[in-house]
Amino acid sequence: MNKKKVARLIHDLLVELGEDPQREGLLKTPDRVAGVFELLTSGYLADQGAITRNAKFLAEANNMVILKDIEVYSLCEHHMLPFFGKCHIGYIPTKHVIGVSKLARLVDCFARRLQIQERLTSQIAQAILKTIDAEGVGVVMECRHLCMMMRGVEKQNSVMTTSSVLGSFLSSATTRQEFLSLIAQK
Repeated sequence: MNKKKVARLIHDLLVELGEDPQREGLLKTPDRVAGVFELLTSGYLADQGAITRNAKFLAEANNMVILKDIEVYSLCEHHMLPFFGKCHIGYIPTKHVIGVSKLARLVDCFARRLQIQERLTSQIAQAILKTIDAEGVGVVMECRHLCMMMRGVEKQNSVMTTSSVLGSFLSSATTRQEFLSLIAQK
């Protein structure tokens, strides 16, 4: 991303909105906004393979592994407004497990792009399945969307839930139910 160009565009946007980009409170705003967009879209440059390359470990266990309540922040591709919430991941390894922090990094890899929650949920599940050839994977996301809260229907308490289940999480109702009940526990 060309930060200087984005800052110029933000400067021009401020003018179009009727603001004075030279007033004290806005002097550094174009540069700050460019920095924010650089961070919030850094997933386009993230290398999913590099994230998990040295984080795959042999494991004899074939029990369900769950990491829940991973904070997630992304930008809606329709309005470029944030959506945020929690991501819950479960998988059953065959031979390998993934380092726990790398699961959170995978979430960020895909969340730091212009997204829709449905695709984001699926991308995370597919990446885990591909990385460790898991027996099954489940990903559930619960997010609040500012495009629903600040504009349009203006519903402040709405939460969107999406899930992606692959392998045994899809084919076995018992496995899927175990995952869902474990992520529901406080």
